[in-house]
Amino acid sequence: MNNLFSPRKLGWLVAGTAFMAAATPAMAQPVNEEIVVQGRYGTLPDSVQSLSQPVSYADLDLSTVSGRAELRHRVRLTARYLCEKLGENDSSSSVTPSCRDAASRDALSRIGTLEANAAPRGTTWVAGPAWSAPYPSAWISKYPD
Repeated sequence: MNNLFSPRKLGWLVAGTAFMAAATPAMAQPVNEEIVVQGRYGTLPDSVQSLSQPVSYADLDLSTVSGRAELRHRVRLTARYLCEKLGENDSSSSVTPSCRDAASRDALSRIGTLEANAAPRGTTWVAGPAWSAPYPSAWISKYPD
């Protein structure tokens, strides 16, 4: 008799289900493809110490020169944006490093690790959603780098 749920078929079904259950979480887990830029400015009131903003690179291929350049540009513009919100501007001068320089340097050092380990996305890669910058879109051309 050909039983639909014979012990042998049931064993294969259980093994296959267990394999898929074990493999699915690893395949389905979203990868956090962003880096946080944090601006700190020395003359802040006690209630405001810093501002931070995530910068996504889900839509970039960091194994390419253009992808790395775009991420670095996003970080620098985001640092400018945060530090302006904190009160720093282009005419600010100080003996200490600027908020923008410190925020950029910190984030760029972490990006160096990402870039060093970036593998090509491959032909099956689907770019993530385009990143929505917090700064005005005119800044992209106003501050080319």
